[in-house]
Amino acid sequence: MVGLKPPEVPPPAAVKFLSAGTAACIADVCTFPLDTAKVRLQIQGEVRIPRSPSTVEYRGVLGTLSTMVRTEGPRSLYSGLVAGLQRQMSFASIRIGLYDSVKQLYTPKGAESTGLGARLLAGCTTGAVAVTCAQPTDVVKVRFQAHGAIPDSARRYSGTVDAYRTIAREEGVRGLWRGTLPNIARNAIVNCGELVTYDLIKDALLRAQLLTDNVPCHFVAAFGAGFCATVVASPVDVVKTRYMNAGPGQYRNVPSCLLALLMQDGLAGLYKGFVPSFLRLGSWNVVMFISYEQLQRAAVLAWPAPS
Repeated sequence: MVGLKPPEVPPPAAVKFLSAGTAACIADVCTFPLDTAKVRLQIQGEVRIPRSPSTVEYRGVLGTLSTMVRTEGPRSLYSGLVAGLQRQMSFASIRIGLYDSVKQLYTPKGAESTGLGARLLAGCTTGAVAVTCAQPTDVVKVRFQAHGAIPDSARRYSGTVDAYRTIAREEGVRGLWRGTLPNIARNAIVNCGELVTYDLIKDALLRAQLLTDNVPCHFVAAFGAGFCATVVASPVDVVKTRYMNAGPGQYRNVPSCLLALLMQDGLAGLYKGFVPSFLRLGSWNVVMFISYEQLQRAAVLAWPAPS
């Protein structure tokens, strides 16, 4: 399979915006169980200090997935999917779909190519703006994914809409934006790790004529982007997940959450859930970038620009 050929004229910003959100939703549907496993491993044992081996509920990616299916049913793997898709349509559309446009704003006029600094600034900018807009959907998604095997009557929320309403009522509007600062830090890093790395690897492959601008090239660039993003973002991701899942008063602020994590698990705790994070982020990037490139090309073919 070689996919659609790149268009002669770059797609407009609106096409990139919609294609990014749609591609991210496709990637989320494909990889959501891995994301849920990552969240469970990251929050495991967070209130037990010191932790004993007997308190470990999940062991490894496959162990976590099989335990969830056995104790909670297959549907638990997709708990929070609705909020996740809401998040991607508002979040990925901004941070990925607007990346090229913002990158051009940071590129000096007359420059033959975009430098690394402009790419990094664009990644940080779109990542921060996207988090600010979509944070409530991320909070609700994490809360649903963190639900354990408890009866429906004991669950904190009956559905996605109820979750938004309950959090706003019990924790205030600020509760919906809980963990915004660590999430901005995480997604600025992830955005640079994903988009900038993808950009650089793809450009290098094309300049060296190792691959053409099509699916195999996008696969290699996306896989490398997923690995780099996981390495640099895992510590912030663990703190973000714990803080967003915490009840009122459990942590005073983000630094206190980080301190509790370090006291309990040491530096290794910052990379809790690394394997599912990489499996999820790597596969998510591959599905998303390939879908994104193909959706853009399909849209240009379906709705050619007026001459």
